[in-house]
Amino acid sequence: MSAPDPTSSLAHLPSHVRRAIEITPAARTSERIIDITTLGRRTGRARRIEIFFYRAAGATYLCSGAGGAATDWHANLLANPAFTFHLKNGVRADLPAQATPVTDPAERQAVLAEIVADLNQPHDPGTIRPTRLEDWADSRLMRISFRHR
Repeated sequence: MSAPDPTSSLAHLPSHVRRAIEITPAARTSERIIDITTLGRRTGRARRIEIFFYRAAGATYLCSGAGGAATDWHANLLANPAFTFHLKNGVRADLPAQATPVTDPAERQAVLAEIVADLNQPHDPGTIRPTRLEDWADSRLMRISFRHR
Protein backbone atom coordinates (compact mmCIF):
# COMPACT_ATOMS: atom_id res chain seq x y z
CA MET A 1 0.00 0.00 0.00
CA SER A 2 1.30 3.44 -0.84
CA ALA A 3 1.67 5.85 2.03
CA PRO A 4 -0.73 8.77 2.30
CA ASP A 5 0.53 12.03 0.85
CA PRO A 6 2.65 13.82 3.48
CA THR A 7 0.71 17.03 2.76
CA SER A 8 -2.36 15.30 4.20
CA SER A 9 -0.93 16.00 7.66
CA LEU A 10 -3.25 17.81 10.01
CA ALA A 11 -0.44 19.25 12.16
CA HIS A 12 -0.91 22.80 10.83
CA LEU A 13 -4.59 22.91 11.88
CA PRO A 14 -5.82 24.20 15.25
CA SER A 15 -6.09 21.37 17.77
CA HIS A 16 -9.91 21.50 18.04
CA VAL A 17 -10.23 21.25 14.24
CA ARG A 18 -7.66 18.45 14.10
CA ARG A 19 -9.59 16.48 16.76
CA ALA A 20 -12.84 16.91 14.77
CA ILE A 21 -11.18 15.44 11.66
CA GLU A 22 -9.28 12.66 13.44
CA ILE A 23 -12.44 10.66 14.07
CA THR A 24 -12.12 7.17 15.47
CA PRO A 25 -14.39 4.16 15.06
CA ALA A 26 -16.20 5.37 18.19
CA ALA A 27 -17.33 8.59 16.45
CA ARG A 28 -21.06 9.22 16.22
CA THR A 29 -22.77 9.55 12.85
CA SER A 30 -23.14 13.32 13.27
CA GLU A 31 -19.37 13.66 13.75
CA ARG A 32 -18.81 12.05 10.33
CA ILE A 33 -21.07 14.37 8.34
CA ILE A 34 -19.61 17.41 6.63
CA ASP A 35 -20.38 19.61 3.66
CA ILE A 36 -18.04 20.06 0.75
CA THR A 37 -18.05 22.85 -1.80
CA THR A 38 -16.69 21.93 -5.20
CA LEU A 39 -16.63 23.85 -8.45
CA GLY A 40 -18.99 22.48 -11.08
CA ARG A 41 -16.94 20.90 -13.86
CA ARG A 42 -19.18 22.37 -16.58
CA THR A 43 -20.55 25.55 -15.00
CA GLY A 44 -17.67 26.60 -12.75
CA ARG A 45 -20.28 27.42 -10.08
CA ALA A 46 -19.81 26.51 -6.44
CA ARG A 47 -21.71 23.33 -5.51
CA ARG A 48 -22.22 22.51 -1.82
CA ILE A 49 -23.38 19.06 -0.70
CA GLU A 50 -23.58 17.05 2.51
CA ILE A 51 -21.40 13.93 2.64
CA PHE A 52 -19.76 11.50 5.06
CA PHE A 53 -16.01 11.58 5.49
CA TYR A 54 -13.86 8.71 6.67
CA ARG A 55 -10.52 8.19 8.40
CA ALA A 56 -8.41 5.22 7.38
CA ALA A 57 -4.71 4.49 7.25
CA GLY A 58 -4.04 7.77 9.06
CA ALA A 59 -5.63 9.88 6.32
CA THR A 60 -8.96 11.50 5.49
CA TYR A 61 -11.15 10.23 2.65
CA LEU A 62 -14.36 10.91 0.78
CA CYS A 63 -16.06 7.86 -0.68
CA SER A 64 -19.16 7.39 -2.83
CA GLY A 65 -20.22 4.29 -0.92
CA ALA A 66 -21.46 0.89 -1.97
CA GLY A 67 -22.27 0.35 -5.60
CA GLY A 68 -19.82 2.81 -7.06
CA ALA A 69 -22.39 4.88 -8.96
CA ALA A 70 -21.08 8.03 -10.61
CA THR A 71 -21.38 11.15 -8.49
CA ASP A 72 -21.20 14.82 -9.39
CA TRP A 73 -18.94 15.63 -6.45
CA HIS A 74 -16.39 13.07 -7.65
CA ALA A 75 -16.50 14.28 -11.26
CA ASN A 76 -16.16 17.87 -10.05
CA LEU A 77 -13.10 16.99 -7.94
CA LEU A 78 -11.49 15.14 -10.84
CA ALA A 79 -11.88 18.31 -12.94
CA ASN A 80 -10.83 20.69 -10.15
CA PRO A 81 -9.34 19.00 -7.06
CA ALA A 82 -9.35 22.15 -4.90
CA PHE A 83 -12.44 22.39 -2.70
CA THR A 84 -13.69 23.47 0.74
CA PHE A 85 -14.19 20.91 3.52
CA HIS A 86 -16.83 22.31 5.91
CA LEU A 87 -16.94 20.96 9.46
CA LYS A 88 -20.42 21.69 10.78
CA ASN A 89 -21.35 19.45 13.71
CA GLY A 90 -19.87 20.74 16.94
CA VAL A 91 -16.70 22.30 15.56
CA ARG A 92 -17.31 24.65 12.65
CA ALA A 93 -14.56 25.38 10.16
CA ASP A 94 -14.20 25.97 6.42
CA LEU A 95 -10.97 24.31 5.37
CA PRO A 96 -9.22 24.64 2.01
CA ALA A 97 -8.55 21.13 0.80
CA GLN A 98 -7.25 19.15 -2.14
CA ALA A 99 -8.62 15.80 -3.40
CA THR A 100 -6.48 13.06 -4.91
CA PRO A 101 -8.13 10.02 -6.51
CA VAL A 102 -7.04 6.75 -4.95
CA THR A 103 -6.28 4.46 -7.88
CA ASP A 104 -3.62 2.09 -6.51
CA PRO A 105 -5.44 -1.26 -6.07
CA ALA A 106 -3.62 -2.18 -2.84
CA GLU A 107 -4.29 1.19 -1.24
CA ARG A 108 -7.96 1.13 -2.34
CA GLN A 109 -8.42 -2.36 -0.90
CA ALA A 110 -6.83 -1.46 2.44
CA VAL A 111 -8.71 1.84 2.82
CA LEU A 112 -12.07 0.42 1.78
CA ALA A 113 -11.56 -2.53 4.16
CA GLU A 114 -11.06 -0.06 7.05
CA ILE A 115 -14.13 1.96 6.04
CA VAL A 116 -16.34 -1.12 5.79
CA ALA A 117 -15.06 -2.51 9.11
CA ASP A 118 -15.82 0.86 10.71
CA LEU A 119 -19.35 0.92 9.27
CA ASN A 120 -20.06 -2.62 10.45
CA GLN A 121 -19.54 -1.81 14.12
CA PRO A 122 -22.39 -2.55 16.53
CA HIS A 123 -23.04 1.13 17.25
CA ASP A 124 -23.81 1.64 13.54
CA PRO A 125 -21.86 4.84 12.78
CA GLY A 126 -23.10 5.24 9.24
CA THR A 127 -26.55 3.69 9.51
CA ILE A 128 -25.73 1.64 6.42
CA ARG A 129 -24.95 -1.77 7.81
CA PRO A 130 -24.45 -4.55 7.31
CA THR A 131 -22.16 -3.82 4.43
CA ARG A 132 -19.70 -6.00 2.55
CA LEU A 133 -16.31 -5.03 1.17
CA GLU A 134 -17.10 -6.44 -2.26
CA ASP A 135 -20.07 -4.04 -2.51
CA TRP A 136 -17.66 -1.11 -2.12
CA ALA A 137 -15.04 -2.29 -4.65
CA ASP A 138 -16.12 0.22 -7.33
CA SER A 139 -16.62 3.16 -4.94
CA ARG A 140 -15.26 6.56 -5.91
CA LEU A 141 -12.48 7.20 -3.39
CA MET A 142 -10.56 10.44 -2.81
CA ARG A 143 -7.76 11.11 -0.32
CA ILE A 144 -8.00 14.57 1.18
CA SER A 145 -5.16 16.88 2.08
CA PHE A 146 -5.69 20.09 3.97
CA ARG A 147 -3.85 23.05 2.52
CA HIS A 148 -2.20 25.77 4.54
CA ARG A 149 -4.10 29.04 4.32
